[in-house]
Amino acid sequence: MAVELGLWGVWGRADQWVGRGEDAAELEELGYGALWLGGSPDGSAIGTAGELLGATGRIAVATGILNVWTTPAAEVNEGYRALAWTDRFLVGIGAGHREVVGEAYHSPYRKLLHYLDELDVPRDRLALAALGPRVLALAAARTSVAHPYLVTPEYTAGAREVVGRGVLLAPEQHVVLEEDPTRARELAREGLALYLGLPNYTRNWLRHGFTEDDLAGGGSDRLVDALVAWGSLDRVVRRVREHHDAGADHVAVQVVGAADLRAAHRELAAALF
Repeated sequence: MAVELGLWGVWGRADQWVGRGEDAAELEELGYGALWLGGSPDGSAIGTAGELLGATGRIAVATGILNVWTTPAAEVNEGYRALAWTDRFLVGIGAGHREVVGEAYHSPYRKLLHYLDELDVPRDRLALAALGPRVLALAAARTSVAHPYLVTPEYTAGAREVVGRGVLLAPEQHVVLEEDPTRARELAREGLALYLGLPNYTRNWLRHGFTEDDLAGGGSDRLVDALVAWGSLDRVVRRVREHHDAGADHVAVQVVGAADLRAAHRELAAALF
């Protein structure tokens, strides 16, 4: 059986969760089904996952993602074996970005194929970061979870058609809990700034109806409003639920620009569960 993720999860950078077992336990008590450890260019997130799994009893912990160029498959296999005592660990992998890897980055789809062949991790414990249709199809064929990042509910609907019903679809969703439009979009743009310079994401947005003008100047209001759920708590919750309406099995919520993340996660949980 696939790792049980529940309907809602929390996405956060892996380095921010080192030594935060008590915080992970609180997420579990609030009702979140999974904690995604993102942005890990090496295998250190596996050690962090082990720490958080040891501090909790129900919540799943996923790497979102381990970069296949910078994390040797043998290292992932070793890390998985060390956590084989639990059925709550999900190994999320992905091709990452040329800007991070450098000149070694070539034929990412072929790299993913070879890497999956080298992994000694059961399919039902594997997730694949996926945006384009070919990698979405690969996620459906070789893993149990497709994990798109920075996508719209409209994208989620199309992704569900690609992957079919044999794989869990778990998109990530940026969230800003701020009602003032100017301030909300300012915080949202801060969260999007890195990704506006990464072609993997920009190509995906262009494929789905956005234009080069939308990508300029920190992102148009149209792009920002499509990618980031912002506003009152009710408005944000309605928006993230649209992913489920579009066919998602699980949504990983990433709170952006909050002064107190723990308070923000509590506030969202009270409205979601």
